[in-house]
Amino acid sequence: MAVLMREAIGGSLRRVRTARRRTLRDVSRRARVSLGYLSEVERGRKEPSSELLAAICEALEIALSDLLAEAAEAIAAEAVTAEAARLRRPVGLRQMDLRLASGADEPIPAMSPVAPVAPRHVPQQPKSPQPVALASVRAA
Repeated sequence: MAVLMREAIGGSLRRVRTARRRTLRDVSRRARVSLGYLSEVERGRKEPSSELLAAICEALEIALSDLLAEAAEAIAAEAVTAEAARLRRPVGLRQMDLRLASGADEPIPAMSPVAPVAPRHVPQQPKSPQPVALASVRAA
């Protein structure tokens, strides 16, 4: 499943905060947001408004554009990882693993079994008589 924007932003906020050795309490006081709400934002459970995000960035002394760029990079890296995992998936012979040549993710519909067909009888042409070589007979 793809990374949500709120999860990427929260992860970036937490990385910046811990890299600067700041506590949740300190940042929440400076940003004027509750400690619990800031914790939920960092865990990607709450999606902050742009005003709140700007206040948190100001408290962390980071540009909002830098935070969003880091979050965008995290989302792009996850998309690349997911695509690589999809391409590495082994191709099985089961019907559910077969895909159309167009690349659609829908399986090919099941085909009904075909009954064996008896060979057709083809009448043969009559053989033309072959000349017979006469063996010489020796008198004894």
